[in-house]
Amino acid sequence: MACGILLITHPGIGTSILAAAAGMLRPMPLKAEAFEVPFDADLAALLPQASAAMRRVDSGEGVLVLTDLYGSSPSNLAGQLSRLGTPVRRVSALSLPMLLRVMNYPEQLLSELPATAAAGTRNGAIVDDA
Repeated sequence: MACGILLITHPGIGTSILAAAAGMLRPMPLKAEAFEVPFDADLAALLPQASAAMRRVDSGEGVLVLTDLYGSSPSNLAGQLSRLGTPVRRVSALSLPMLLRVMNYPEQLLSELPATAAAGTRNGAIVDDA
């Protein structure tokens, strides 16, 4: 078994990043889904839908939730998911390098994946003088 990956983002971000990763990594090594939070969302109303998305990707090893912006509504919704009983770890600053890095380590435990995700974003930021 492996961890599931749930992207909780503002509209258009999670779906696009997941589609790009899926285009590069056929097949996807981990179950992943995007859940997008409208700008005017009522988080309490979205919690059951987000919980259902989390359960769809969970294989019993827990879920790594990747959000686009810490402290925003998607991140706050992810924080609420962590109190529902499923083991959840949350990492913010979602990027394509972050998701690709996570997907390249499908054997890692939920306790290891947050550091791997963060390294993907850090190492994916390159300053090039060209």
